[in-house]
Amino acid sequence: MAWGNQTTVTEFVLLGLSETWEVKVLLFVFLLLLYMATLFSNILILSAIISDHHLSDSPMLFLLGHLALLDLCLASFATPRHLFDFLAHRQAISFQGCMAQIFFLHLFAGGEMLLLTAMAYDRCVAICHPLRYASLMSRRHCIGLVVASWAGGLLHTSVQMGFTINAPFCGPNRVDNFFCDLPFVIQLACIDTSPLEVMMVTNSGIMSLVCFLAVLLSYALILSTIRSRGPSEGPNKAVYTCTSHLIVVTMYFGPILFMYLHPYTRFMIDNVLSVFYNSITPFLNPTIYALKNKEMKGAIRRLLVRRSGQVSAHGSLPLGRMRWPPQVVGLRHHERASDC
Repeated sequence: MAWGNQTTVTEFVLLGLSETWEVKVLLFVFLLLLYMATLFSNILILSAIISDHHLSDSPMLFLLGHLALLDLCLASFATPRHLFDFLAHRQAISFQGCMAQIFFLHLFAGGEMLLLTAMAYDRCVAICHPLRYASLMSRRHCIGLVVASWAGGLLHTSVQMGFTINAPFCGPNRVDNFFCDLPFVIQLACIDTSPLEVMMVTNSGIMSLVCFLAVLLSYALILSTIRSRGPSEGPNKAVYTCTSHLIVVTMYFGPILFMYLHPYTRFMIDNVLSVFYNSITPFLNPTIYALKNKEMKGAIRRLLVRRSGQVSAHGSLPLGRMRWPPQVVGLRHHERASDC
């Protein structure tokens, strides 16, 4: 597939989500508020984990911190520019900038897919094999899962860029989206795009499908184990928590599977779906995963109180000198099944 570097297009024009001014204003406000909430929630989680070394001892919260980092990257690689483009008369991006957006999108998205799979595996081990949890999810293994996620994302995006960046772009340059993504850009190549479409399905589509099935299998084992222990308040709470996790995971993988598993054809809904995995799930991920964990909620509460400089309700000791009860700061190495 030696096309050579025959690129004559020097920039791409991003058509955005709408050309109507009123709709653009509404989208600008919505995406701006969503982006600010995403930054706040993910930075808050990272700050809480970094400031409380007890949290980093928990494998799940260690992985959650890296998920928050990936969500920050995924939400920020294109959204700030898109918000600026709302106010610009002409929404153009250079060829190099477009290729960079594709590279970083699949680096962060690929890494997040693998990390979500690792987090599902962590919960499966914690609930299905609690006695082996400490050995199977040791710090060394957790670091290995994080490194593998980033390395997998890098390999994933490098393979796609190796095919895409050398494809000849010599004609139309209008990208029907608010950022450069592979399904929209490869349609503009001045060649038969069938090989590129097959590569996209094989790489992005199959990878996301395998990760999604692995997550579903992990949660199926979790729910089966919980139900086998008999009805009680703990298992019922765990089922509710795991269900909320599954909803968020489905909202992330669903649009990706739809966009990357149907080659040769693009649909109008693809633009809407791209907003889900680019803007909405980076906000939902930390919100759902953090708020369902007692230690995480306690750490966030303590962090906010310390930052506000408030004084203990029991007297005169500043927060920096307070002695928190051991049950507050202590973190169990084996989370209960009710935390999922």
